[in-house]
Amino acid sequence: MKRPNSLILPLVTILTVTLGAAWLARPAYAAGPTATFAKISDWGTGWEGRYTIANGGSSSVTGWSVAFDLPAGTTVGTYWEALLHSSGQRFTFSNQSWNGTIAPGASVSFGFISNGPGSPTNCQLNGAECGGAPPPTTPPPPTTAPPTTSPPTTTPPPTTPPPADDLPAHILTGYWHNFDNPAVELRLRDVPAEYDVVAVAFAEATATPGEVTFAVDPGLAAALGGYTDADFTADVQTLKGQGRKVIVSVGGETGRVTVNDATSAVAFADSVYALIQQYGFDGVDIDLENGLNPTYMTQALRSLRAQVGAGLIIAMAPQTIDMQNPTTSYFKLALDIQDILTVVNTQFYNSGAMLGCDQQFAYSQGTVNFIVALACIQLEAGLRPDQVGLGLPAGPGAAGGGIVAPSVVNAALDCLTRGTSCGSFQPPRTYPGLRGAMTWSVNWDVTNGNSFAQTVGPHLDTLP
Repeated sequence: MKRPNSLILPLVTILTVTLGAAWLARPAYAAGPTATFAKISDWGTGWEGRYTIANGGSSSVTGWSVAFDLPAGTTVGTYWEALLHSSGQRFTFSNQSWNGTIAPGASVSFGFISNGPGSPTNCQLNGAECGGAPPPTTPPPPTTAPPTTSPPTTTPPPTTPPPADDLPAHILTGYWHNFDNPAVELRLRDVPAEYDVVAVAFAEATATPGEVTFAVDPGLAAALGGYTDADFTADVQTLKGQGRKVIVSVGGETGRVTVNDATSAVAFADSVYALIQQYGFDGVDIDLENGLNPTYMTQALRSLRAQVGAGLIIAMAPQTIDMQNPTTSYFKLALDIQDILTVVNTQFYNSGAMLGCDQQFAYSQGTVNFIVALACIQLEAGLRPDQVGLGLPAGPGAAGGGIVAPSVVNAALDCLTRGTSCGSFQPPRTYPGLRGAMTWSVNWDVTNGNSFAQTVGPHLDTLP
C-alpha cells in the first residue's frame, strides 16, 4: 500500500529463470549420503514436507536427486530449493546449480507442499535407498498408474469449515485514505456502496513497541472542511448499518509497527482492541510491508480474537513476494492462524515478474497469467479458497506497476472460479469459493471514475 505524498516505487523482483530442460541427469552414486523426510505440518487436505540430504561420507557429493512415490490422488504443488520432474506418482527432486555440492559432514534440504493424504514411500537418493543402502539392481515399479491429463473441476471440500463472518460469499474490499494526497478525499460515509469491506488506512505506531493508535488525520480534516473523530465514528456506524464491515489497517508502505516479542504482541492486541472499542471497527488488517514476525503476530492476533470473539475479521495485505514460501513471513502467519483468518488480499502489483505455482515460468505482472498463477500458490499450499482475495490497484496513480483494467481482474476471477477466460496458464483446478477482490484504493477508484468498483463489484455477485 502507499502512504500520502510519497513517491510510488515498485518493488521489482527479478527472477532469472532458465526455461526448458529443468531435469538434470542423475549423478553417480556416492557412498555415505542419506535423505531424511520430515512432515513439517499437516492441515488435513495437504501437508508440507522437507527432505534433508546429509553427507556422512568422506568425500563431497557433487550432485543429488531424491525420488519417491506419493499415494494416488496426492500431488505436489509449490516447492523450493530443488528442481522437480514427475512421472505418474513418482516425483524426483534434483539439486539446483548452487546447492548440488555437499561437503563431508554437511547437509542441504528442500521442501514442498503436497495436496492430499499420505507420505512419501520408496525413497531413493542417487539411485540408492535413502537410508544409505546400495542402489537396487532394478528400479521399483510405480505404485500407481499415471494420473489423467484432465484436472478436477473443483477443489476438494476443506476439512475445516469456513468462519461464520456473516460476509457475502464473494466480497470487494477497498482501502480508505486517512490522509491527504493527490487522490480525491472522502468522508468514510461516502465510500461507494459496491465495497463490502472498507479498510481504514492506517493505524500508526507509537513509541511503545507493538502499540498502535488512530485518529482522523489533520490534513484530511482540513481538506474536507472539517472532519472530526466523532464524525468518523458516526460514519463507521453508518456503513455498518448498511451491512458493510469497517476494519482498521495497520502498517502501509512507511508504517513501522513492530511485533517481535511477547511484550509487543500483548501491546498490539490490547491497543487494537482499544481502537475497536473506541471506533466500532469490525476487525484488523495486517499490512506490514517492512517486516513481520509470524510467531509473535500469531500470538497477538490470537490474543485479540480472544478479547473480541468469533466475529473478529482478520485480513492481511501482503506483498506478492511475501506469499511465495509457506514457511516464512505472511504465508506462515496465514497458515498458523488459518482457523481464525478471514482473508488474505495479496498485492498482485509492484512486483515485477515472478514464478507461479507451476514453478516453471516467470509471469509478468499486469496480466491474467500473473494474477492466476500467483494466487494458485496460496490455493494449492493450504489456504481455503474463501481465504484468498486478489489485490489490484484502482487505476492510474494507485501503484507504480501491475495496474490492470478491471476487466482483467474479472477474467482472473473467472479463470480461478470457473476455469474460463484464462490466459496461457491454466490452474490445476477451479476454486469456486474464492473470496473476492481488493483494491488500493477507494480514493484512487473514485479519482478514476469508480471503474474498479462498478466493474468488479457486480461481477463478484455472479461468481459460483
